Amino acid sequence: MVRMAKGLTFGTSIVDWQERINVERMRRERADKARAVLRSRGIPALLAAGPANTRYLTGLRGPEFQPQLWYVLFFAEGDPIVFHHAGWIHFYPPEVPWITEWRQARAWLSGGGGLGPDAAAEEAKKFADGIVAALSERGVAKEPLAVTGIDARGQRALADAGVKTADGASLMLEATKTKTIDEINCLKMAFAITDASWYAAWEKLRPGARDTEASEAAKAAAWANGADEVPAMHFRTGPTSFDRAFERTGRILNHGDLAYASFCSLGYMGYKTCYYRTFSVGREPEPKVKDWYKRLVDRISRVIDEIKPGKTTADAALRFPPASTWGYTDEAELLTLEIGHGIGLHAYGYPIINRQWSLDHPYPFEEGMTIAIEGREGEPGYGGVRLEDAVVVTKDGAELIDHWPRDEILVAPGPR
Repeated sequence: MVRMAKGLTFGTSIVDWQERINVERMRRERADKARAVLRSRGIPALLAAGPANTRYLTGLRGPEFQPQLWYVLFFAEGDPIVFHHAGWIHFYPPEVPWITEWRQARAWLSGGGGLGPDAAAEEAKKFADGIVAALSERGVAKEPLAVTGIDARGQRALADAGVKTADGASLMLEATKTKTIDEINCLKMAFAITDASWYAAWEKLRPGARDTEASEAAKAAAWANGADEVPAMHFRTGPTSFDRAFERTGRILNHGDLAYASFCSLGYMGYKTCYYRTFSVGREPEPKVKDWYKRLVDRISRVIDEIKPGKTTADAALRFPPASTWGYTDEAELLTLEIGHGIGLHAYGYPIINRQWSLDHPYPFEEGMTIAIEGREGEPGYGGVRLEDAVVVTKDGAELIDHWPRDEILVAPGPR
């Protein structure tokens, strides 16, 4: 039996009369977890780019229209050094007193934008020289440096400068695999906001409407209810809804169409949803569709039942059907279709649950993990159904943190 997690008792605003999401505590506890991982691996520093990594380590945001425009040098001992982008570095420091060291970032725009290889190499050298100087100041220039989110040119420049690098991505996954109470509440808030989007879409999915109308209504509801990141919120409808086909086509909905959306990467304080639901346009779904959906709900529920401390991803993966169920010859043909995956600032974190990897490489479940579990059923050319739930792992098992109805397909449009 799938259990619901305790709901939030507060909204997105700040008050002085109730403990809500404590962002100062969240920043501190995330940094403490990252430092503990570095110490356990004997690595004194981590160089990180990419919004999921940099926000986790520092609580900061930055420009992301090109990769690694800014980056963070994070230490097992001592305060981080933030290398920030043009403009941001002059505005940002007075706004974030918990960061004490700032430097100008060096970026080569992925070697594009007309920069050319020679100029890019010169800029990458300046980047590496800046990192070496900072490491030398902290007395760890001779030690391994964990690196994540830095491209091949940047890593070559570091090697040319004599820096010994180590895999930083695995360190970040280890640090982020379990969530603090504030992180869990950020995810609960993100899913609560997304429920407003489901309702807005439910009202728009009617015969004669375009799939994009429902997407736009969902986006507007997300912004209105406090989301700070809103993705495309795309729908797949009718014959494009199985197995996975085009979205945002502007397709006109027909009476009896199936329609599902992936409201994924909708963010609150950077914590992102991954959330599927299915609707039937204009009428009750056919008996075969109800059978598909019942099998799907039962399957996802069985996977969730296996997610608890003392069990592993292999135990849960066994509850997914093998690829041969659909006539496929390789489990890779189901990758991201029948899967569980960690959610948080990273869209795909620890742990991954699927038959492709988990049976041979099981990973233990731990209290505080947050995981999304998804699957689908259908018929090519006709359409299909999808469902994705999100859970938090407690000492007693997994509890749902999403609240939109899951046990049946809702008929659209919804009540007005």
